[in-house]
Amino acid sequence: MAQTKVHSLFTEFDISLFQAGKHYRLYEKFGSHIITVDGIEGTYFAVWAPSAKSVSVIGDFNFWLEGEHHLNVRWDGSGIWEGFIPNVGKGAIYKYKIRSANNNITTEKADPFARRCEHPPKTASEVWEDDYSWKDKKWMKNRKKNNALDAPFSVYEVHLGSWKKQIEENRFLSYRELADELVDYVSEMNFTHVEFMPIMEYPYDPSWGYQLTGYFAPTSRFGYPDEFKYLVDTFHEKNIGVLLDWVPSHFPSDDHGLGFFDGSHLYEHPDRRKGYHQDWKSLIFNYGRNEIKAFLISNAIFWLDQYHADGLRVDAVASMLFLDYSREEGEWEPNEFGGRENLDAINFIKEMNMAVYEAFPDVQTIAEESTSFPKVSKPIYDGGLGFGMKWMMGWMHDTLDYFAKEPIYRKHHQNELTFSLNYAFTENFMLPLSHDEVVYGKKSIVNKMPGDEWQKFANLRVLYSLMFTHPGTKLLFQGGEFGQTSEWNFNGSLDWHLLDYDVHKGAQNLVKDLNKLYQKEPALHEKQFSHEGFEWIDHGDHENSVMSYIRKGVNEKDNVIVILNLTPVPRENYRIGLPKTGTLKEVFNSDAKKYNGTGNYKNKKLTSDKKVWNNREHSIELDLPPLGMIAFKYK
Repeated sequence: MAQTKVHSLFTEFDISLFQAGKHYRLYEKFGSHIITVDGIEGTYFAVWAPSAKSVSVIGDFNFWLEGEHHLNVRWDGSGIWEGFIPNVGKGAIYKYKIRSANNNITTEKADPFARRCEHPPKTASEVWEDDYSWKDKKWMKNRKKNNALDAPFSVYEVHLGSWKKQIEENRFLSYRELADELVDYVSEMNFTHVEFMPIMEYPYDPSWGYQLTGYFAPTSRFGYPDEFKYLVDTFHEKNIGVLLDWVPSHFPSDDHGLGFFDGSHLYEHPDRRKGYHQDWKSLIFNYGRNEIKAFLISNAIFWLDQYHADGLRVDAVASMLFLDYSREEGEWEPNEFGGRENLDAINFIKEMNMAVYEAFPDVQTIAEESTSFPKVSKPIYDGGLGFGMKWMMGWMHDTLDYFAKEPIYRKHHQNELTFSLNYAFTENFMLPLSHDEVVYGKKSIVNKMPGDEWQKFANLRVLYSLMFTHPGTKLLFQGGEFGQTSEWNFNGSLDWHLLDYDVHKGAQNLVKDLNKLYQKEPALHEKQFSHEGFEWIDHGDHENSVMSYIRKGVNEKDNVIVILNLTPVPRENYRIGLPKTGTLKEVFNSDAKKYNGTGNYKNKKLTSDKKVWNNREHSIELDLPPLGMIAFKYK
């Protein structure tokens, strides 16, 4: 059997960058790479294991025998083991067998940089490369406009395993099948972006993908890497951006994963107070180690570079920012200044965002961050963390709490809906109704609503209407768009048969048209992160549970007037103040027949009166539908 040959893809400059934490394309060097050496084709392997005293590649090509193919340790103290194995090619299955200098501990590990992994529950890595030919040149050229902060940005959040299943065969849809069905659906629903819950390889389905072991490999559950590229390409062909959930906050302790990799705490922080996540029983990266920063930032760059992702939604940022996150007194140690902030993690986040935006200025990074940590989505030069956007968790919780209340009590809680506008412009906020809100007994979105079926769906319609006319970008989890009645089940499929019923079809039509409205009306997106884009008409009519406001665009002629009636009582001849005299035209009514509303409140006569109202010189009387939103523009 051919022996390992001495060979390296690393230059001295690569090593110095790696050790300084500044090498952001480590995937070009580490892992397995099919190359030709001295006229012989084979595979070059490289792995970081500084505490190892020997590293062997074991696999189906050497009967999994240790010692057949030893890797050579570099002379420069980098801790990198490498070598070229002739006649090993695409599809070869392998792991690294590592004998540690630490008490001779032996581990068998999957390749941290593998481009493909075996289908779980199998755990080995696979030598892989593809020569996929991208067809999205037009999208890539124009995506800066589609991803801009003043562009409509409406995201459909998807869990690929449960969006739809092949029922007859009881299996997942493949990447190829999703490229047909999911792409057409997202396009039909008029979303601008899709976001995949983690598609990097993960061993355990109930983790939903948030416990990663294959950071550089799309999960083999749905097919091959080139097929995932085809899925992304197909979305781009339909002018839809693709966001990926990315998890640099923690990783599982599975035997084949990153934990205790070379018999030492290599990837995880050695201090359990900083290196173990009690909520998720997982390990936390050592953000203060340069090589770990380079690994994670290279991973972020990898998905943007190799898979043409249009952005990363970064999971569990709050757990990274604070040393006392989910810890009791005595379970954490303050930082060097006596504070609770994790300074190493904060520096890592800033470096990651700088690296991403420097390499790909036309993408977005989005923080799932649930605290009041300041300037999450502000530039680093302004003291911020450098994200493009941040999830507005406060809006989500306050709004869902409000809508769960019986309408008769809502007059006492209107401030829960209006409060978000007190801080709406402190960050670039995305309004999420995410997967976390429809599991673990929280009920589906529609079943959070009070009342009979009609009221539940009318509430749902006015909730979505508020969401799409409130400042900020939007995110809606799969099933929410048609009023899925059961909680999300990661093991099942969405209940597509519900679309046979008018109430569900009406909700779907509403979301489709709200997406269209959001894109069509400049006032709803041009200044979505600026106080200049919003003005209250009246937020104080608690007694009637009615709110009215103006969304403003760059041009005054684009301004949109929005009125929400948050009880099932119609409000006839309801007067609101107007910014100027003129005639209005209705541009949206959530009570329309096509949405399964009453269709009875059409407001045909829409000329203003010279009557002072809401401290304005001009006003108009309107008929407000029950649990409805109506939106107008000046003719």
